[in-house]
Amino acid sequence: MTATLMDMAGAERADLAEFLATLTPQQWDAPSLCSGWTVKDVVAHVISYEELGALGLLKRFAKGWLVRANQVGVDEFADLSPEQLLYFLRTHLQPRGLTAGFGGMIALVDGTIHHQDIRRALGRPRSVPVDRLERVLGLVPGNPRLGAGRRIRGLRLRATDLDWEHGHGPEVTGPGEALLMAMSGRPAALADLDGPGLDTLAARLTR
Repeated sequence: MTATLMDMAGAERADLAEFLATLTPQQWDAPSLCSGWTVKDVVAHVISYEELGALGLLKRFAKGWLVRANQVGVDEFADLSPEQLLYFLRTHLQPRGLTAGFGGMIALVDGTIHHQDIRRALGRPRSVPVDRLERVLGLVPGNPRLGAGRRIRGLRLRATDLDWEHGHGPEVTGPGEALLMAMSGRPAALADLDGPGLDTLAARLTR
């Protein structure tokens, strides 16, 4: 039976929790690929919407509309230790509230990208399970919140390690994970990509 988005989101969180359990205190405090956020901050962000009901969401967005709301959530979890954050994640492997939106799509996409934000920054690569990676790759180009559409407009992206391609125009090729991270605005992934469209993509990411 094909795994649902919710199943994949839970599996991704379980993998993230297993990885976080191996980190040292110094690694928790290290910078991630998310500008201004440490590894600990990224973990806090991943779980910061889990127990917010409708009223809680309204209050969160009232404090920091749109992107700023993410920082508000991170700030609210700032006093938790890495051990407490890990415990919270382990007890919230099944997405709830906002992250359960669209059948678990929000949790799966954000969870996969932010897992890589941590992994790449720490030099601890992994092979993202192919079924999850294919699903996330298919969901990101049309996601307006991530801004991928404007980054890849007029380009053809083609994965070299799985059966996925998107768009038309000068080609950008490379591992599916690197294409995912580049679409999501992470310049660090550009080094893993190639093709005649790469300069255009790089200019858009580093602008």
